[in-house]
Parts: sequence; structure tokens; C-alpha cells
Amino acid sequence: MSPQPADTAPPEELTSQAYHITVDDGRDSFCALSIESPDVETAWLISDTVRSLESMR
Repeated sequence: MSPQPADTAPPEELTSQAYHITVDDGRDSFCALSIESPDVETAWLISDTVRSLESMR
């Protein structure tokens, strides 16, 4: 593990939530992943492109 630079705050814990979203009156659906920082209201990411780390290697 590499040390944090002196002027950098330690990383905050992130939370994640998976969703299965259905649209068009149930005719289509997709999965989405939300990653958020619980302490910062504007720090979030949501993506409908979900890939496992293993498939990216």
C-alpha cells in the first residue's frame, strides 16, 4: 500500500447499490450500479454499464 501525500485527506468510504430497472411498461429492462459518497451530496456515479472486474482483465 502506498502512503497518502501529506496534503491529501484519507479516502472516504463509498457505498454502492445495484438496481434492476424496467422501462416501457415492462418491455425492456437493464441493470444499473450506483456508487456514492455518503458524506458529500454531489459525489455520486450511476452507470448502466456493469462489468465484473474479472471480465476486464
